[in-house]
Amino acid sequence: MIAISGEFPGARIIVLTTYTGDVQVLRALKAGAQAYLLKSFLRKELLETIRTVHAGKKRMLPEVAKELAEHATDDALSARETEVLRLISGGNANKEIAAQLSITEETVKGHVKNILAKLSANDRTHAVTIGLKRGIIDL
Repeated sequence: MIAISGEFPGARIIVLTTYTGDVQVLRALKAGAQAYLLKSFLRKELLETIRTVHAGKKRMLPEVAKELAEHATDDALSARETEVLRLISGGNANKEIAAQLSITEETVKGHVKNILAKLSANDRTHAVTIGLKRGIIDL
C-alpha cells in the first residue's frame, strides 16, 4: 500500500480483509487506505464504499470503527514488547526469549509485565490471544 501511494499519490485505496483487529486497521489507515472493508460485508457495502472513496472521502464500517475506538487510548506496545509477545506466541520461556534477544531474563520479565498491563491480559496465553485478535502479532 505504501509503495502504491508513493508511486501514485492520487491512488484511492480500499482494504478488503477478514481481519478486524484495531492495530491492523490503524496500520492500513496510516499507510494511506481510504476505506477498510470486511469481506463478510462485501455484498452490502462494496458499491457504496467504492462510490464514497471515489468521491474523495473515507469510509469505515461501524463494526471496524468500534474496534478501533475501543483501543484508541490504549498504550501501544513498543517494538521490543511486540517482539517479546511474538516469541511468547512461539512457546518460548523467558530464558529462551532472553537468549534470542541478547537481554537478561529480568528484562524479559519486565517486558512481559508491561505487555500484560497494556493489553489488560491475565497471563501470557491471554496476552497472545489478545495480540492475535487485535492484529499486533500474527502466526
